[in-house]
Amino acid sequence: MASLRRVKVLLVLNLIAVAGFILFLAKCRPITAKSGDSFHDIHPRAEVANLTAHGISSIQDAVLKRLSLLEDIVYRQLNGLSKSLGLIEGYGGRGKGGLPATLSPEEEEKAKGPHEKYGYNSYLSEKISLDRSIPDYRPTKCKELKYGKDLPQISIIFIFVNEALSVILRSVHSAVNHTPAHLLKEIILVDDNSDEEELKAPLEEYVNKRYPGLVKVVRNQKREGLIRARIEGWKAATGQITGFFDAHVEFTAGWAEPVLSRIQENRRRVILPSIDNIKQDNFEVQRYENSAHGYSWELWCMYISPPKDWWDAGDPSLPIR
Repeated sequence: MASLRRVKVLLVLNLIAVAGFILFLAKCRPITAKSGDSFHDIHPRAEVANLTAHGISSIQDAVLKRLSLLEDIVYRQLNGLSKSLGLIEGYGGRGKGGLPATLSPEEEEKAKGPHEKYGYNSYLSEKISLDRSIPDYRPTKCKELKYGKDLPQISIIFIFVNEALSVILRSVHSAVNHTPAHLLKEIILVDDNSDEEELKAPLEEYVNKRYPGLVKVVRNQKREGLIRARIEGWKAATGQITGFFDAHVEFTAGWAEPVLSRIQENRRRVILPSIDNIKQDNFEVQRYENSAHGYSWELWCMYISPPKDWWDAGDPSLPIR
């Protein structure tokens, strides 16, 4: 925690120094006259134009370079948090772009036990970056839609019990990376009485340092079940809208705006985004074509084809009832 405070102090001091430097150049830039010139020959507008064309440009370049260096320092500091858990940050590595990730023959042997325990390849998950890139499968027309800047904020609620730590943190990273900051009120992790040690202090310390003030952890003192656990998350939420998700998901860019816009139009709406699939063996992101979610008579969730009037409209950006 002390190291994180040092980084914050360093950031503040550097930003103050850069701001002071800019003000100094703007206010105290000396004006010199060449031999044979008089001060009344120097045209103020020309001087300002010259400063705008050359001086400000170079100052901006210097500021951007300094901020980039500071960003690298902060990133290295925060990246150390994941390394202490044996995890990886950054946008590259195995599974980049949502492609299948693989293990060596030696690693495959080590992965068998965790795979049976979690129902997915948790050993492989630890080798995949928490920030990996995934494809944007939205129809072109969806990408072209514009939304207002006054959309309501959302509290994202993840429910888990004895989930793999890497999968939970990838869900958190993905939500932060792909939700506009001004729309993301908070992320709430509801632990329905897990007994895995890595989901206790290690998880809490990581999110408190990596995303201070943004991520909250709610812990049930006994196993409550999915619905009551969701209610506990809802009680802790302060956003205008709440979104409930499993703790083994990854978000794509532009997921939040259409959801929030639809609810802003009618607060009684319950919205379900289009959901693709993450394969349990290799974490490949598999595209599901246009479909809606429905339920069988046994209340099993299933994909259903959109109704005929939706297809007849010929607009893949329209919502499916």
